[in-house]
Amino acid sequence: MAQSFRDLTMWQRSMQLTVTVYSLTRDFPRDELYGLTSQIRRSAVSLPSNIAEGHGRLGTNEYRHFLGIARASNFELQTQLEIARRLEFGNPKLIEETTSLSHEVGKMIYATLESLKK
Repeated sequence: MAQSFRDLTMWQRSMQLTVTVYSLTRDFPRDELYGLTSQIRRSAVSLPSNIAEGHGRLGTNEYRHFLGIARASNFELQTQLEIARRLEFGNPKLIEETTSLSHEVGKMIYATLESLKK
């Protein structure tokens, strides 16, 4: 296992995803600040936060638990991005880039969860 959560590619990519989400939501309608904008940002921040917290726990079961939370937050984020796309909020190209990053991070989380089963 990596020495630090910072060494984990899935953490690094989830940090990139979070930064991208903030760039995307900067252009959302002002009246969505406490609605969809806030929800999307919280889901994105939850990803690297839970990966890091789980990595810092003492046991594999705890790590799996926090990766499960990160995975659920990623599904939530993907749903919210689809809502934003359908409402035509933000830059469509940036929504696509963000969605792609989210899928990539999701695959990494899933692969890590599978490897921890063994």
